[in-house]
Amino acid sequence: MKTMTTLIRTLLVLICCLGGLLAHPVSAAPEEPIEADRIVAVVGDEVVTYVELRTRLAAVLKQLQKQGTPLPPQDVLERQMLERLIMERVQLQYARDSGMKVDDNQLEQAIGRIAAGNKMTLPQFRAALEKDGVQYAQFREEIRNEIVTVRLREREVESKLVISDGEIDNYLANQTAAGSSGEEYQLAHILLRAPESASPEQLQKLRLRGEQALKRAQAGENFAQLTAAFSDAPDALQGGDLGWRALDRLPALYAEAAGRLQSGQVSELLRSSAGFHIVKLVNKRGGSAPASVQQTHARHILIRINEVVSEAEARRKLETIRERIVNGVDFAEQARLNSQDGSAAKGGDLGWLNPGDTVPEFERAMDSLKINELSPVVQSPFGMHLIQVQERRERDVSAERQRGVARQALRERKLDEAYQDWLRQLRDRAYVENRLEEK
Repeated sequence: MKTMTTLIRTLLVLICCLGGLLAHPVSAAPEEPIEADRIVAVVGDEVVTYVELRTRLAAVLKQLQKQGTPLPPQDVLERQMLERLIMERVQLQYARDSGMKVDDNQLEQAIGRIAAGNKMTLPQFRAALEKDGVQYAQFREEIRNEIVTVRLREREVESKLVISDGEIDNYLANQTAAGSSGEEYQLAHILLRAPESASPEQLQKLRLRGEQALKRAQAGENFAQLTAAFSDAPDALQGGDLGWRALDRLPALYAEAAGRLQSGQVSELLRSSAGFHIVKLVNKRGGSAPASVQQTHARHILIRINEVVSEAEARRKLETIRERIVNGVDFAEQARLNSQDGSAAKGGDLGWLNPGDTVPEFERAMDSLKINELSPVVQSPFGMHLIQVQERRERDVSAERQRGVARQALRERKLDEAYQDWLRQLRDRAYVENRLEEK
């Protein structure tokens, strides 16, 4: 999902640039002839026109100029952009011919998530696009194509990558030989951002606010909730989670603080040019440090949202089921009758879960429950859930986690090469005529 989110954000930037171009077209000088549109490429049963090429190129040029990127000659840019358009068409045609598609309901859900990420409702987001000169129908199809491309990569490349145990053994042996400790830190943080030219009074007010947050964190309050209440960082609503990182991939201020902390501890109030910070060491793994994690044995009931069942209907159904369970009906029986995933046959039992095994929305709700407590209705990308925690335990998973990290590193190393190989093969099999040089 992270990959898809990055692609969609990039696409949104390009489309917004395109909107600005269409809203303020550059007029040609009177003495310059206006070139008629023509076909610059044939890809399978479709064509790419010169106007389409120049339109896409203008959007990219605008973005590159904003970034201060040195530009190659115009003819080189045109060839590069045309090849990109050709590869897009080749992939979309392959997806179409192999039966892959994104229906309107899935598309609207994806656009809804983009709107939410921009802190807008869908109507507000649509209005913002149109204000920037971007036609909503065009935007929808661009997003649909991006989703198809990402799913194609997942189906054709990522799902077929195989990492053998021998490869993992060699990777770990090489790390040991190189003297790498392999230690990684999972941090969460709170940032209280200071204005660039803050007055002493402003800084003092910010410091007092930071000390208030620190006092509550040290008293054991939920750090994610404190982050949402105090932090000015973009990840505030995600609990300030920085994920797993080696110390050399952390800001120096955070790395120094993390090295002094034990799992579960929070730092003192830290000061930087950006403002004030509080860092919590959630966990530590790898190296010689035992990676002890809390595992949760949980069960759930899932109602999926689709064309037939709306979000409101799924919520109402689960609230009715929840009331039955509270009144004494067996959870497992209700899961077998109603849950819409593979755990239904096991009474909703999900087994022992490690941190990160479930989506963040589910994990946050699960972690907030006491043993045998029944959650309210929880929404995740999969649908609506009722969750119940049955047991918790601490387990040392150092070796297991090390192999998992090694497997992921090897996948990332091999994925790009495998994807490029697959694209080349797909391009070679496709019917393509490049007519750009024809006049």
